[in-house]
Amino acid sequence: MPTSKASVATGNASRYLQQLCRHWSHRFEVSFDPQQGRIGFGEGEAIELTARPDTLDIAIEAGDPARLPELNKVVEAHIVRYAFRETLEFNWS
Repeated sequence: MPTSKASVATGNASRYLQQLCRHWSHRFEVSFDPQQGRIGFGEGEAIELTARPDTLDIAIEAGDPARLPELNKVVEAHIVRYAFRETLEFNWS
């Protein structure tokens, strides 16, 4: 399955993980705790989040590799909105 990953340096990883999971919990299948989160969009698409003390690790799976850039942008835009007090760098691979 095509996957893109990013590790984002932040001291607020757990907070952003929980905000993103809560935000999408009304529309998608979501499970999370302060350190791990999973958002299932259906049709083979999902986001896995891991909060570490100084890093938020993000892995996005897509059934169609052409969807990865769009999903990257959507996830990034949401997290940037939550992190308006800091500048985050997303280096997707």
